Amino acid sequence: MFSKEYGKLGDERLMELVVRGDERAFAALYDRYSRRLLSYFHRMLWNDREMAQDYLQDLFAKLAQRPGSYDPARPFQTWLFSVANNMCKNAYRHEEVVRTAARELRHGVDREEALDGRSVDHERFRDRLDTELARLDPDHKATFVMRYHEDMAIKEIAAVFGCSEGTVKSRLFYTLKKLAERMKEFDPNTPAAKAGIPHHGKA
Repeated sequence: MFSKEYGKLGDERLMELVVRGDERAFAALYDRYSRRLLSYFHRMLWNDREMAQDYLQDLFAKLAQRPGSYDPARPFQTWLFSVANNMCKNAYRHEEVVRTAARELRHGVDREEALDGRSVDHERFRDRLDTELARLDPDHKATFVMRYHEDMAIKEIAAVFGCSEGTVKSRLFYTLKKLAERMKEFDPNTPAAKAGIPHHGKA
């Protein structure tokens, strides 16, 4: 628990101390902003509390690991929420390619699409996906496969691993996010993707 003196310091002064490795200053900032940011992430990320908590921890982990990324010329609060907002934008940017990946896994190649020559693109997508899945942690890969290959419910997957449903959701989210980052060429919003995986609209 940080002292009352730290609680009285301004944000910018606390960040100066954080850059110097002062853990109590970091704790003061966490205490000051964590609840507000959790509420922000919750509202911005589809009211998913587990995802909001993950994003909150990720944001402060980045702050702890790279405090020098903060620009002292900017008000700390403005900078912090701009970082949070960019994280949400990244989530939105990956949402569509994630949905496309899930549909491809569940439904495979449609025969009519195969007839008009797009089956090669689907095969390329699946081959690339298999390659990326092989790079994942075994538990994350298994969770992904159970959910999208076997169409298992979150509750069922949690029972298999003996973990909470929140843990399963977290694994799925980070796995999908990682796959989307590594497979940007299949993003339906890019010109390259329009020559690859067909875009069917939001599910």
